[in-house]
Amino acid sequence: QVQLVESGGGLVNPGDSLRLSCVASGRAFNSYTIGWFRQAPGKEREFVAFIRWNGGVTYYADSVKGRFTASRDNYKNTAFLQMNSLKPEDTAVYYCAARAFDSSADSHDYRIWGQGTQVTVSS
Repeated sequence: QVQLVESGGGLVNPGDSLRLSCVASGRAFNSYTIGWFRQAPGKEREFVAFIRWNGGVTYYADSVKGRFTASRDNYKNTAFLQMNSLKPEDTAVYYCAARAFDSSADSHDYRIWGQGTQVTVSS
């Protein structure tokens, strides 16, 4: 079973960048799609991006398309979410999640979750 730990969150100004990391322990990381989700206070968890097991396919929510980039290094069991041109509305707790092989933008399809990392965008 894969376990996930996120890091890289913080407090930044609008327009700044952050890179989140999601480190996996356990076997067969390279067979899992990694999804990124976020949850702002008082709101439901929402899809941000996913990257398929081989890194060949990525998909983004419209709200982050062109600003965020998902990537992964299967040799290091790590997935990344590069976030550029951050906006105050990007403020949320960000989670990575793992799903065997198939990709999905539905959080209910993911069974393995990290603990989350806070991203705050404010001037």
